[in-house]
Amino acid sequence: MMLFLGILYVWSVFVRPVSEFYDWDIARVKLTSSFMLCFFVVGILAGGKLHLKLGADKVVLGGGLLLALGMFATAFLPQNVKWLMYITYGIIGGFGVGSAYNAIICAAQKWFPQRRGFATGVVVSAFGFSTVIFAPLIAALVKQFELRSTFLILAAAFFVATLVLFRFIRLPGENAPSAAPSAALLAKRQYVVTETIRTKEFYFITFSLMVATATFFILNPSFISYAAARGVESFGTILVMLTGVASACGRLIVPLLSDKIGREKAALTVILITSICASLLCFAHGFLFIIVVLLIAFCFGGLPGLYSVLASDYFGIKNAGANYGAVMMGFALSALTFPMFIGLIEGMMKFIVLSAMAAVGVLLMILLLAAKKKKELANA
Repeated sequence: MMLFLGILYVWSVFVRPVSEFYDWDIARVKLTSSFMLCFFVVGILAGGKLHLKLGADKVVLGGGLLLALGMFATAFLPQNVKWLMYITYGIIGGFGVGSAYNAIICAAQKWFPQRRGFATGVVVSAFGFSTVIFAPLIAALVKQFELRSTFLILAAAFFVATLVLFRFIRLPGENAPSAAPSAALLAKRQYVVTETIRTKEFYFITFSLMVATATFFILNPSFISYAAARGVESFGTILVMLTGVASACGRLIVPLLSDKIGREKAALTVILITSICASLLCFAHGFLFIIVVLLIAFCFGGLPGLYSVLASDYFGIKNAGANYGAVMMGFALSALTFPMFIGLIEGMMKFIVLSAMAAVGVLLMILLLAAKKKKELANA
């Protein structure tokens, strides 16, 4: 199911065909991705609350059908109201993806409470691997059937996949093998969202995620155009696929690593790598540019899975979905505001700014570690 939901990150393949078909400015086409990522987080908030009331399977069903509906509606948009794509693909599709995504992550963590990093990593790696499957498929479909038919084919595929797969995703019952470990975790304080947002740890976590993801959000809708400008134009679509592989590897490896070295240290490491890579983009061309982009995609991929476990570590597993949704507001703010803000900065200065922003994320993780150690000493 996550493999289909990962269509969220393939918009860069659509940018040029949509621009040509609708005779639409590329910058405005790219904005669709920001809408989708923003409402992806709104969906995460909803999914985190609703999966406890309705069941994970029903939330996944609703989310998957919304994604299919958004794709279906996008296929019929006339030329004079092309801006409705922000609603059909961006808002409806993004909300559907986010609600199903969070319900699946919550189910995975509750089935494997003692290995939450690994369980989350496996699930979200499929989400990232979607780019590898859908980037070349969409490019081929657009070439063979044109744009509208491609949206219809994808809508049909998501509709069928959702109806087949949703029934397999459910929360564990009281007699499940995970019940005893979950009970131990539930013995710790379980924050509700209104309590979570009053802690300083919430702001360290949320704002570090916000600045750490900015570099990828600037690059994501423009991978193909950046590849052309950096001397690897023929590598554009392949680069989109490879970023999917890198993102999927990050989603699997980083949360798994966090089980070994700790969530904060894992987060600090990937944010520091992002900061270094953003500065390298000032001059990277050719093969070096490809390596830098793949490292940024790897780090970006690791962050959502890692932060979902980080949120449950600090605020409890009972309301993990809702608290993770609150933390992901940093992700939404990054997706919606930074592409517009950084777009106003010309030349290499934008990458210097992005590097500095990621460095702030490193500082926030250091402060989070310090706050954790201070609390441990106080409770000793």
